[in-house]
Amino acid sequence: MSASRAQCLEKRTERHSLHPTDLRKVFGTFPTGVTAVAALVDGRPVGLAASSFTSVSLDPPLISVCVAHSSTTWPVLRDRARLGVSVLGAHQERACRRLAAREGDRFAGLDWRATRDGAVLIEDTSAWFDCTVERHIEAGDHDIVLLRIHELDADHGVPPLVFHAGGFRRLEENVRESL
Repeated sequence: MSASRAQCLEKRTERHSLHPTDLRKVFGTFPTGVTAVAALVDGRPVGLAASSFTSVSLDPPLISVCVAHSSTTWPVLRDRARLGVSVLGAHQERACRRLAAREGDRFAGLDWRATRDGAVLIEDTSAWFDCTVERHIEAGDHDIVLLRIHELDADHGVPPLVFHAGGFRRLEENVRESL
């Protein structure tokens, strides 16, 4: 990038502060999958929905989720021996809304299972990971949570639930390239 272009961008940024609503609107143009992060707490499932999920490393096997500092659920989950991360399927929009709710039983009506070590996995998902917390990285108003994968599986027959532009979407099958 040329020096003059960099100076122009810097001046533009100085003149316009970045508002959270503007950031949310622009960040929302990038489609993401939706995950459930959950564990047993006192014998009951506790979890949250997270759309900021990504693969990080093959060796060692790591994924990450980002969790807002305002979350009241994450402090309960962060020190669990194991966490389950379930990639929700296109048919699980209602489950996602329930997991994202501020009140009520988030697992009411959901099919789930717990591992021997206490990770909670939602049934009939696109994929699942049984993990331990590797590291927290404070990043603005969120924590980036690196998770080490111990077990995993996927069902490629279950298309993922996609979040885009503030709403849920489904992948189109057999997308054809237009020339």
